[in-house]
Amino acid sequence: MTENERIELAKLLFPNLEHDRNYYENKYPERNLPEGAMVTRFGPSPTGFVHMGSLFGSFIDSTFARQSNGVFFLRIEDTDAKRTVENGVQGIFDDLESFDIIPDESTLVGGNYGPYIQSERAEIYQTYVKDLIEKGFAYPCFIKEEELEAIREEQEINKARTGIYGVYAVDRDLSLQEVKDKIANGEEYVIRLKSPGNPKNTIEFMDCVKGKIKFPESDEDFVLLKKDGIPTYHFAHAIDDHLMHTTHVIRGDEWVPSIPKHVQLFNVLGFELPKYCHHAAVTKKDEETGTIRKLSKRKDPEAAVSYYDNVGIPIPAVKLYLATILNSNFEEWYLNNSDKNIEDFEFTFEKMAIGGTAFDIEKLNNISKTYFSRKSGVEVYNETLAWAKTHDEDYAKVLEDNKDEMIAFLSIEKDGPRPRKDISKYSEVKEEFSYAIDEFFEKENYAKLDTDKEYDVELVLNYVNNYLELDCTNEEWFNKVKEFALENGYAASPKDYKKDPESFKGHVGDICEAIRVMVTGRRQSPDLFSIMKILGKDRILKRVELYKNR
Repeated sequence: MTENERIELAKLLFPNLEHDRNYYENKYPERNLPEGAMVTRFGPSPTGFVHMGSLFGSFIDSTFARQSNGVFFLRIEDTDAKRTVENGVQGIFDDLESFDIIPDESTLVGGNYGPYIQSERAEIYQTYVKDLIEKGFAYPCFIKEEELEAIREEQEINKARTGIYGVYAVDRDLSLQEVKDKIANGEEYVIRLKSPGNPKNTIEFMDCVKGKIKFPESDEDFVLLKKDGIPTYHFAHAIDDHLMHTTHVIRGDEWVPSIPKHVQLFNVLGFELPKYCHHAAVTKKDEETGTIRKLSKRKDPEAAVSYYDNVGIPIPAVKLYLATILNSNFEEWYLNNSDKNIEDFEFTFEKMAIGGTAFDIEKLNNISKTYFSRKSGVEVYNETLAWAKTHDEDYAKVLEDNKDEMIAFLSIEKDGPRPRKDISKYSEVKEEFSYAIDEFFEKENYAKLDTDKEYDVELVLNYVNNYLELDCTNEEWFNKVKEFALENGYAASPKDYKKDPESFKGHVGDICEAIRVMVTGRRQSPDLFSIMKILGKDRILKRVELYKNR
């Protein structure tokens, strides 16, 4: 077609557009940001819950934007109307907010570069498609679905690339009259890119994470606008990232094969290409097959970001874990900078994993234990109570009724150089500290002991009634236990018992174990003296009797 014919065709296809591309270029000017500031975006589809992989991506987006004094915006990519679910948009914002990932711009908070929902930007996309048609870089394609299927089958038989290109692009050179005739006959059409690419040519692409990548040029006439006038992802993202002035497109490496299309799109549109940063997918080892696969919405409960709050893993702990898989050197930094926040660490693209990023729930639990260990008893109590009010109302009431005592228990062994690490979830507080609440401490506690060993009740009763002192230091208390041990035929230390086992019934550790079992219902616990001091002598005696009568 001649230039005049292309202009006529563009008017025929888009007769009612109010503006041209210059209007939008002026409407969305360059952002006034400091040098080096990154503009990043998260573009979820409202098709269900936020996936852990998507959360990881949005965490990266927000982190790099924040530390560069840039902008992080959220754009709802709802061009696939069939998959959109009710309240899907609000669910996305709720999930992100629970992780303290708050966009600077979005459909909720507004901004100067909206609308931030793609379905509300249809006229913008059509304007740029019209411009491409006028310039000879796009055309209407009338190939029917059954014809597309036949082409795919032929390509598979011939072991050729799938897609519309070369001899398969049968409509790319239709005359203006032929197009008019087809439209007059009511034939449906899509708008395809008229690719200027040649696969014999190679493009070099510098990825922020993966480094230099080489690809053959794309010659595919891929779809820009579908039959309903809605853009494909390829086209919409190019227009939106240009007009919203995205500097860094951070996304999963499943998008790497699309780079040739996107580079070409930006070129034909006359846009400056943003920097692309393709991070590794979040993976896990399949328990059934032993193979490494992507984290699955269908198979893995931990894939949904709501999972972590439901089971009681602190959100800050999850963010700490995400930081460890974002940069390989973060974990060491965090261990040496316990008084600092994630925001104090300088993340870089160079330290991001190139291969698969394995999701390790055990590592997350260990990080969560570290998180709890660095919290005071008051902080653990307050956070657990807040969680329980949503997830376990009965336990929340128990916590409120026993506030001071629970804080005391939760504060045991918090001040030393090696604070205990026995909790990874808020939900575990109820179980781990069941001995703290009398109404939870029942005979069943003893049934959970991982031993069939019988402990000497009379020995413990003798100790509690005649030797136990709680108004003293931990050292003074233990010296008293050693005195009791010697008077009752037990060695004052495991070392002494080992030297001459025939002379003793056991050692002081055995007595402490017996006391611990009867008082707490378990063989291991935080500091025994601290527990007994909180409980008091009367409650200790009741528990010894409970063990006796179990």
